Amino acid sequence: MDVLATGGELGTNEIARRTGVNASTVSRLLATLAAAGYVDQSANGRYRLGIRLVQLGNAVVDRLDLRELARPELERLVEQVGETATLSVAGGYEAVTVDFVRSPSSVQGVAQLGRPSVAHATATGKVLLAHAGIGLPPGPLRRYTTRTIADPRALAREVERVRARGWAEAVGEREGDLAAIAAPVRGSRGELAAIVGVQGPTARLDAKARTAALEPLLAAALALSTQLGFVED
Repeated sequence: MDVLATGGELGTNEIARRTGVNASTVSRLLATLAAAGYVDQSANGRYRLGIRLVQLGNAVVDRLDLRELARPELERLVEQVGETATLSVAGGYEAVTVDFVRSPSSVQGVAQLGRPSVAHATATGKVLLAHAGIGLPPGPLRRYTTRTIADPRALAREVERVRARGWAEAVGEREGDLAAIAAPVRGSRGELAAIVGVQGPTARLDAKARTAALEPLLAAALALSTQLGFVED
């Protein structure tokens, strides 16, 4: 099954060559796996992974506690960047904070369980718009500060940038003294499963600090995605 996962659709002899197992043994094993739905045989006689594996994988994912999986990554993020790390999930046109680890600094970014991240005015919200497939928020966009993106056309361009580069940032867009970066966490089918973010005071989480925090943030998001069954292309 590992060979089929990496090699796609393969014949019995090719599987035998790659595994170092006798072809007749491979044939018997494939017959057993096919009977259980773990592999399928195509019309040309070659084998591929079967739908039963998807069902089993989904059953495992359903039992995973996202917060439990993410907690070590959030703690590692705080150790690496020194700012508050957050975990959010989609909630309509808002991303809701479900867990966070505070910065050790006395001055911290605001983080509260259940606090929504406004879609057009936060880094987490921009990731939501870019990857949740919900389109732009309806109606007029509220301006929270002078830096809030309140023009739908400008927001559409920003969302495209986020989608293209794989992460978002917001500096003084919801609160004037708050800066943040965020990245998507993918589920086993590539869907948006959660959003990991780093936030802190703009005076401390400046452009240089955000650049330094980006690599650890993306690593945390990928690590959590991998635990949820996502396979990067």
